[in-house]
Amino acid sequence: MPDTLIICVVLLALAFDYINGFHDTANAIATSVSTRALTPRVAVWMAAGLNFLGAMYSTGVAKTIGGDLVKSAQMVNEPIIIAAMFGAIVWNLLTWWMGIPSSSSHALVGGVVGAVLTARGYEALKVDGILKIVAALICSPLVAMFTGLLIMTFLFWIFGNMAPSRINPKFKKLQIITAAMMAFSHGSNDAQKAMGIITLTLVSTGYLTTLEVPLWVKMSAATAMGLGTAAGGWRIIKTMGSKIFKLEPISGFAADLNSSIIIFGATLLHLPVSTTHVVSGSIMGVGAAKRIRAVRWGVAQQMLMAWVLTIPSTALVSALAYKIISLFF
Repeated sequence: MPDTLIICVVLLALAFDYINGFHDTANAIATSVSTRALTPRVAVWMAAGLNFLGAMYSTGVAKTIGGDLVKSAQMVNEPIIIAAMFGAIVWNLLTWWMGIPSSSSHALVGGVVGAVLTARGYEALKVDGILKIVAALICSPLVAMFTGLLIMTFLFWIFGNMAPSRINPKFKKLQIITAAMMAFSHGSNDAQKAMGIITLTLVSTGYLTTLEVPLWVKMSAATAMGLGTAAGGWRIIKTMGSKIFKLEPISGFAADLNSSIIIFGATLLHLPVSTTHVVSGSIMGVGAAKRIRAVRWGVAQQMLMAWVLTIPSTALVSALAYKIISLFF
């Protein structure tokens, strides 16, 4: 029976990664698709390949997820992790269906916290680790908004007097590079979250003694992320690409460049961040550099509400899921 539950955890974690792929595809390609720098088909397949390569880059974020949410791997078991993954997956599917960009990272943290609280109580949570993760999740979009405004202001200062017909073709080509950077950085951070969950489960069940991520876990998570990205996430692409701010090639370039730098920087620091939040913050900052009223703040407010609700909502769903699962195991 334990082996069956471990297989269930692995499958749910990979399903989370797959859903994360098509849920967050918009983060990598929405700007380049909306400005027509890339066709949707080419953009999706490029993002899928680079998501895979990014996911294979390192395991620092995976170790943070596996080691900073609970005090000890022995304090969790398969039913707890299954309940946590269930809450995160339900929230991701709901927000995808509604076309609302929300954070898979927030969903995962909320799912783990809700399931562990219900099963083991407050004492099992590693509060300082959770606060570090939450701080990274909160600060990263704010930093992205500020630096996006700076980068766009700098570009306006250099190219502001040039005719759009002269600079747009050049920035469309440059957008292909920044979209590739964005896809790689997305894979380098987001795919590691499922790796961390699987590795945590393997340590808690005695199959591993340390939080070193096995190669098969890296390959599986990278593949699931790549396949999910290839499936596309057109509902969210529409929101990210046009509903926040009408992007032009130069602003799309600025948003992707800014986002990729911040996300990959977080990966190097072993910090999980929300790709959705970072990209959204970048687009808002870039739009505000042009004109404050150019940003559709009503859409931003709707997204902010989803961000605020994600952790408590997934925690609640995971808590209920654990109550039901515990009746059988």
